[in-house]
Amino acid sequence: MTESDGKPDPGRAASEPQYADRVYRSVPGVISGVMLLAVAGWLIIDAALNGTGRTPWIALACAPVFCLPVAAYTLRPAVLADDRRLLVRNPFRTVHAPWATVEGLRSGYSVELFAEGKKYQVWAVPVSLRARKRAGRAAARAAAGGDPRASRTASLGSSLRGTKPGESDPTKAWSDQVVLTLQELAERNAGKPEAAGPVTVRWCWWIIAPTLVGLITLITFVVVL
Repeated sequence: MTESDGKPDPGRAASEPQYADRVYRSVPGVISGVMLLAVAGWLIIDAALNGTGRTPWIALACAPVFCLPVAAYTLRPAVLADDRRLLVRNPFRTVHAPWATVEGLRSGYSVELFAEGKKYQVWAVPVSLRARKRAGRAAARAAAGGDPRASRTASLGSSLRGTKPGESDPTKAWSDQVVLTLQELAERNAGKPEAAGPVTVRWCWWIIAPTLVGLITLITFVVVL
């Protein structure tokens, strides 16, 4: 949006996010989801085209029952963050949390978001204990070598200010790095007027409803046909 003289509209520019969404998702989860969907699609199409009797109908009814949940748990989860809000997209619901409502994030056996007195799981950032152990060994080696950054890796209460944006820290597991980055964004943006508002939760009915319909159809075909 520009004014008549071609200069940017200052009112609109002030309300725009200072940077695009930062998107976090599990790459191994996406890859496994694509592979599962490819195998399932091949099996379902083969059964629908070459099956006999009730097999084609059962195969078609299985498609939404299997494919939609797989897509929901592997392809859909994502975390998006800008200077106004944190958006957590889980398999069956989406949590929109303005930074002013974010009370904290925790990375234990899973990543959890705390906002307005409630706890929400963050599916898009899985915790790998193996990666955490590997990062701990890297931190120990860095400390032995005199790396000053290693002293900040003992707990999740530390900051990523010693790491440049976009730079991977080998002394922290990926999930812990994401949590620290989001905590820093929450602290930086919580006081902004555009970061205020209530937490909203939306259920993903376009996945839930077809899955339930497909399940009912599948049971009907199995029992009746």
